Amino acid sequence: MLNRVILIGRLTRDPELRYTPSGVAVTQFTIAVDRPFTSQGGEREADFIPVVTWRQLAETCANYLRKGRLTAVEGRIQVRNYENNEGKRVYVTEVIADNVRFLESNREGGSGGGQREENPFGGSSAGGNSNRSSNFSRSNQDPFSDDGKPIDISDDDLPF
Repeated sequence: MLNRVILIGRLTRDPELRYTPSGVAVTQFTIAVDRPFTSQGGEREADFIPVVTWRQLAETCANYLRKGRLTAVEGRIQVRNYENNEGKRVYVTEVIADNVRFLESNREGGSGGGQREENPFGGSSAGGNSNRSSNFSRSNQDPFSDDGKPIDISDDDLPF
């Protein structure tokens, strides 16, 4: 069985950081994910999906993510339930994220906070050089790219 989800969307509000009674960090935020079609009025609709992060990832999200920021979230879907004040059973579906990435810098969009030189998620950096591997050539990034030189290999070297 597989329970895996990858979402790309914009934060609808700043992440909310809290701590459990035992001191574990937990962050909640919602991302708006566009649907692949438009409504009858020509408007593109979106789904608003709640996301929860735990521990170090929760603290990192609270420090770096801001409303409007384009973000990728990877995790699993979890359904939990509880009884509300009226005694009615309430079901909550949310994504428990284990990986979150920035998909743009502060200068590219969103309403992010101050400029930061480091992006803890490994995506674009929010300040300074937006490509961490800029000192590598394109061929170093893609080991299968064609560099234009013939490959010297005999049939005996092939494993098949």
